[in-house]
Amino acid sequence: MNVNLPVLARSTSLVIQQQKEWGEILTGWDAKNRYAIGDGSGTPMLYAGEVSSGLGGFLARGFLKNSRPFTIEVRDAMSQVQLVIRRPFTFFFSRIEITDAMGQRIGSVRQRFAFFARRFTVEDASGNEVATLHGPFFRPWTFRVLVGDAEVGVIRKKWSGLGREMFTAADTFGLELGPSMSPELRPLCLAATFLVDFVYFEKHG
Repeated sequence: MNVNLPVLARSTSLVIQQQKEWGEILTGWDAKNRYAIGDGSGTPMLYAGEVSSGLGGFLARGFLKNSRPFTIEVRDAMSQVQLVIRRPFTFFFSRIEITDAMGQRIGSVRQRFAFFARRFTVEDASGNEVATLHGPFFRPWTFRVLVGDAEVGVIRKKWSGLGREMFTAADTFGLELGPSMSPELRPLCLAATFLVDFVYFEKHG
């Protein structure tokens, strides 16, 4: 695995903020999703964005909305690709595959069926389940990262104010990285944040 992300190794929390342009806000037509990823102080350390191009990608963003397939690259401050996150098209349960810049598989995140909750499984490069994401029914903006029954982290959508929530589709997430979260799990949780955004928070229309 060829990933050089010291911010993931040393940080106890990250802020993942979607970037929107005013033209997109006014027209409601989705451009490629872009994110700035900062440490707890909010200083951008990493950048992520969709890399689909051409007419097909444009139409998929416009018509398939949050059901569309995507490829997101996570780049460091030197613009070097560190993670590649791919989501194929699915009708029901979504999944992403995560690789390093050389294409070596790091793991995957898969949406699962659950009564009165939202659930994902996190798998390592060999397909072994290493964690689950659990979104309680009565806490719609919170996803606990569980290893067994122990909480090792949290993905949480942040409230950005009534005006911003109503008139833009820009989302901000906090990713809490507990001290007991393994180094291998940290990039998978970062990737899972993008899937959570697409599945539950990207505007449909």
